Amino acid sequence: MAIGVEQAVEVAPEHKKEETKPSILEAKYITPFLLVASLFPLWGFANDVTNPLVKAFKDIFMISNAQSSLVQFAFYLGYGVMAIPAAIFIRRFSYKSGILLGLGLYAIGASLFIPASIYMEFSFFLAALWILTCGLALLETTANPYVLSMGHPDTSTQRLNLAQAFNPIGSLTGMFVASSYILSELRVEAFREQEKAAHPEFAQMLPSEVDGKLTDALYNFAQNNPVEHQAMQAADLITVRGPYVAIAIVVAIMFFVFLFSKLPKTMSHAAPLTTSELKSTFQRLFANKCYLEGVVAQAFYVGAQIMCWTFVIHYGMTSVGLSASEAQSYNMVAMGIFLASRFICTFLLGFFRPGQLLMLLAMGGFVLSLGTIFVGGYTGLYCLIATSACMSLMFPTIYGIALKGMGEDASLASAGLVMAIVGGALMPPMQGSMIDGPALISGIPSVQTSFVLPLICFAMICLYGYRAHYKYAR
Repeated sequence: MAIGVEQAVEVAPEHKKEETKPSILEAKYITPFLLVASLFPLWGFANDVTNPLVKAFKDIFMISNAQSSLVQFAFYLGYGVMAIPAAIFIRRFSYKSGILLGLGLYAIGASLFIPASIYMEFSFFLAALWILTCGLALLETTANPYVLSMGHPDTSTQRLNLAQAFNPIGSLTGMFVASSYILSELRVEAFREQEKAAHPEFAQMLPSEVDGKLTDALYNFAQNNPVEHQAMQAADLITVRGPYVAIAIVVAIMFFVFLFSKLPKTMSHAAPLTTSELKSTFQRLFANKCYLEGVVAQAFYVGAQIMCWTFVIHYGMTSVGLSASEAQSYNMVAMGIFLASRFICTFLLGFFRPGQLLMLLAMGGFVLSLGTIFVGGYTGLYCLIATSACMSLMFPTIYGIALKGMGEDASLASAGLVMAIVGGALMPPMQGSMIDGPALISGIPSVQTSFVLPLICFAMICLYGYRAHYKYAR
């Protein structure tokens, strides 16, 4: 009897401890978490100061929408190229080493905007963006699994959502800089406004017709006044490079902050990473259906996000009649919604399973995309920016679902999810080609019907959320 009492006394506290919900962030990880979380705004800034360059370079270099979309192809191609090498690098060395190398490449790529603007070559800008993004791939491949490892596995998705909540701060800053210091200062935009003022009859035309006539006027100006046009190009490219030079300086400072900071080791490096270990890790990953489907879902999510945030400027200009800077201001509203929704959805994850909430929000994105396509005008624009509320949860939640329980395989598994960001390289040029071509539906401008691509993306994400909730939940 005495033994039974002693057993009861010993077992009860253990049982109580098991029922206690683990904290999202332990005290010992607060400082390193905040330091690593400070990286998230850095790639948010790069993403969203770059998105408007698709429209800016189209007018500056007088190229098609498909050609200008190569900005996104070059930008996100870096993720596809660097993700696996980045994962091997941090597995061989450390999370801190990955952060330092990523910051170094980021600063170098941003600095290369200086010679690109001097030579006035579109391809040089693409190369600079690719190098910059190789650095971003290293940072994301490192920071995301590092945050997941800073605490209990059951709260890893919430912890990553919390860190990702810092990302829109950088995105909002990038959008503000793009609107206030790039788009509104471009001489080519001033030229378009002067043409509107000189032709009052444009007020009676559809926005898409006006946009076409302004483009024709720009081509005529370039042919008839080549010297003046070249001077306008040079001035605009100097305007474009300014924010990249500034962020290169900020990133260089961050490099030295991390260089002299002590970060906790949450991954063992006792044994060197061998070829056989790599092979066995990849075999485990390819056998994990939840993970593989997560990589595919992530590619569709990033594609949808980049398309919605890149072509909102085209949508505002051709379906509503806004200027580029005015359309970009709506992108800032979308990012504000995204930021608020990220905190709300992080809270809701305490009540919903990740897959369930992912599925519901993807359904919302699907419905709003229908409004973007078929309604048009300001209502369609409002539907487009409202999709940001639905997208806010998606990247970190797909990431958390796919990586849950990975252990030390997380660094290489993370590479696949970061590599999936290449969806942002492949899909925008496809949408740009659709905007250049005839509309899919008669009577609806091609810029509206092109949003069928994000519509498909949301359907695929919804399917993954459904399977994650009902098939892979554990």
